[in-house]
Amino acid sequence: MNSNGKALLKENKRYYLLDSLRGISIVSMVAFHLCYDLFMMYGLNTSWYFYPMTAVWERSICVVFILLSGMCLNFSRNGIKRGIFLNLAGFAVTAVTLIAEPNQAVWFGVLNLLGCSMMIVSVLSNSLKKMRPLLGALVSFLLYAVSYDIQNGYVGFFGLYIVKLPDFLYSCKCLAFLGFPSSDFLSTDYFPLIPWIFLFTVGFYLWNFIKEKNLAKYFEFKIPVFDKIGKYSLWIYLAHQPIIMGILMLVMRFC
Repeated sequence: MNSNGKALLKENKRYYLLDSLRGISIVSMVAFHLCYDLFMMYGLNTSWYFYPMTAVWERSICVVFILLSGMCLNFSRNGIKRGIFLNLAGFAVTAVTLIAEPNQAVWFGVLNLLGCSMMIVSVLSNSLKKMRPLLGALVSFLLYAVSYDIQNGYVGFFGLYIVKLPDFLYSCKCLAFLGFPSSDFLSTDYFPLIPWIFLFTVGFYLWNFIKEKNLAKYFEFKIPVFDKIGKYSLWIYLAHQPIIMGILMLVMRFC
């Protein structure tokens, strides 16, 4: 779902491995949603979504996309413009899902997260780069870890609840995008700014660390096919669910 498209540096080198990793992730995402639609929406195995490995699979896709987006922001000529474009795409997803299936609507999904993160980090990039890349990545990961359960009402460490946050933070739906969803908030694809923007900045700092250690050359090779898929990840993301649903409707009708 990365939108930075061309992974270019000033010397016009393309880091094909980033495209390839994005391509692998988008294929994994399509496969995951195919399984979800089959097992959950068509009722073939409604317990599938609650298997531990299903949760690991789903989370791995999200983590890779967000990290890659943070890394590739370093190549963007205009991160704010790209962020606006992604937000518009995210709003389009919300509108379509709201019309097609109101009970399955997407509010502040991953596209809005990536769009807002790009805009915020682009504005703050000069200040962020004052911190050494490794330290910045570690601090960002720590912030991500301690705020991971903020939407459940706590500050802690990956499921270890330490401090309960005030209830008033969760009393208004309009704060859901920050990470404070109200009890009646519902979204089928929900990625609030907190904690996920901190994972985005992990990726941002990670690429700066890679450059600092002269490791970028290892990202110049490609994984055939996947590097091509990765270049069109946004469009695949936008189109894959309608295509999957259409195919499944036809298959189920004639089976």
